[in-house]
Amino acid sequence: MTSWALGIDLGGTAVKIAVIDREEGLLAHERHPTESQEGPEGVVSQIAGLAQSFHARFAPRLGAERFAGLGLGAPGAVDREKGMLSYPPNLPGWKRFPLEERLLETLDARYGLRCPLEIDNDANAAAYGEAVFGAGKGYRDFMLVTLGTGVGGGIILDRRLYRGPNGTAGEIGYLTVDYAGESVHAGIRGTVESLIGKKGIVSMGKEIYRRYPRTLWNEDMHGEDLQDLSPRTLEKAAHGGDAVALEVWERIGSVLGVGLAGVVALMDIRTFIIGGGISGAGDLVFAPAFRQLKHSTLPSMHEGMAVVPAALGNEAGVYGAAALCFSSLP
Repeated sequence: MTSWALGIDLGGTAVKIAVIDREEGLLAHERHPTESQEGPEGVVSQIAGLAQSFHARFAPRLGAERFAGLGLGAPGAVDREKGMLSYPPNLPGWKRFPLEERLLETLDARYGLRCPLEIDNDANAAAYGEAVFGAGKGYRDFMLVTLGTGVGGGIILDRRLYRGPNGTAGEIGYLTVDYAGESVHAGIRGTVESLIGKKGIVSMGKEIYRRYPRTLWNEDMHGEDLQDLSPRTLEKAAHGGDAVALEVWERIGSVLGVGLAGVVALMDIRTFIIGGGISGAGDLVFAPAFRQLKHSTLPSMHEGMAVVPAALGNEAGVYGAAALCFSSLP
């Protein structure tokens, strides 16, 4: 009989929770709106309640003695040694918060539930999930890059999660690729996230469309003054043969490729697994990213180079959070 764990992925808009069996994978999952308006203590209360509910439902069937613990992936910088979460984006008012301590206290005081608790950055958790259950199973070394509202990353080296000495390794979204550019994110100019996070893509798309006559604008999809333009409308337009949308995706992929090239040059990582909602555009972003990646690296760096789609979709975070409770990567 194998062990099982609960995985939680904390986001600004949703809290996802899942039951993960080490051998069988995902057995059940739910998604709930994040009660962010209640502040840190309110969100901790919400997480504790969900964990208790799931544990009570599944422990009788799966075996309380086989329960490996609760894993939690959270946005922002996570100090695993202190259990501290710092300045998570999309969670206003948190700043520095002792997440591990508060969650353990709440689980014990309210529910009498005492269990191992593993906390990590959400992108690290997603990378771990892909390593154990997804597209990273066949690689010793890779980087997961998540493309969505923001751009995050997690690094697996020699089948181990590499966090760096301060726990912030893999933050490819903050890598500067255009230091003189106009885009700014978190006070830093020309970062990958400022350019191809969701807001950056919308801004880029509008800028490129406005270089062309309005007769070339796809107003049925993007709106009369591009007010409805989004990564999704750009994807639909490009698949319909819209030349301007195709140019936007070429630019998005190229920015990603330049960022990946920096990782190759610095760390000699050559496999990149790309996930997140925007990765659903497929070859619209993958093909230009790979072309730019090769163009921005030396030929001696090209052997074994690969850019592949993630396998776990939006559930990578809960898979990985739960997997943190298991002893090691296979």
